[in-house]
Amino acid sequence: MMQIARNLTMDEWGILEPGEYLIHDRDAKFCDAYKQIIDGAGVKRIPLPPRSPWLNAFAERWVQSVKTEALSKLILFGEDSLRHVLSEYVAHYHSERPHQGKSNVILFPSAESKGNLEAPVECRERLGGLLTYYHRKAA
Repeated sequence: MMQIARNLTMDEWGILEPGEYLIHDRDAKFCDAYKQIIDGAGVKRIPLPPRSPWLNAFAERWVQSVKTEALSKLILFGEDSLRHVLSEYVAHYHSERPHQGKSNVILFPSAESKGNLEAPVECRERLGGLLTYYHRKAA
C-alpha cells in the first residue's frame, strides 16, 4: 500500500494533489506509513466511520454494475484493454443507459438520442454488442 500511496502522490504521474481529499475505509491495509505518505503530500484523508458499509453505497453499486455488465463477460489482455472497456462502459453508463433512480431517464442524453417518434428504431452497440442502446434517429 505504501507504493500505491507514493504512486498516487507523485509529482508527474500522481492523481492526488495537495488540498484534495481521499476517502477510505478503516481497513488495516491503510497502515501508518501509508497515512504518513498521503499526509506528507498535503492530501486530506477522510476515514469512513467504523462499521458503516452503506456510506460508500454509490461507489459500491457502480463497481458492481461495471463488473456484472462488462468485466465478467470479457477476457482482458492487459491494462490497455481494461482501459478501453472502462471508457466504453462509462460512455454507455452516462449517455445511453436509463437510470432507475432518476425516473428512468438518461442522465446526459446526446442530441441524436432525441429523435422523432416516426423514425425507425436503430441499435448502437459497444464492446462488440455486449452493451446495446436503442434510439430513434433525429429528424
